[in-house]
Amino acid sequence: MDAKGIIKGLPWWVKWVAIPVIAVAVFGGLIASVVGFLIGLLFKLLIFAALIGGLVYVVRHFTSASSDSRDSRDGW
Repeated sequence: MDAKGIIKGLPWWVKWVAIPVIAVAVFGGLIASVVGFLIGLLFKLLIFAALIGGLVYVVRHFTSASSDSRDSRDGW
């Protein structure tokens, strides 16, 4: 007998309630650690992007300010 035949003969509540509950009980720690890792990675990527964006903003701000001051000195 194949797996489809075994599952086909079971009541609906075993297929849709009992089997998923057992799967979560067995693999719940693994699922939680994978989800936690992915959320942590996403958070770190967002922090990285924010820091890089801030660095680019600060560098452009100061380089444009220094080029403006050079232009005004040349005008004198």
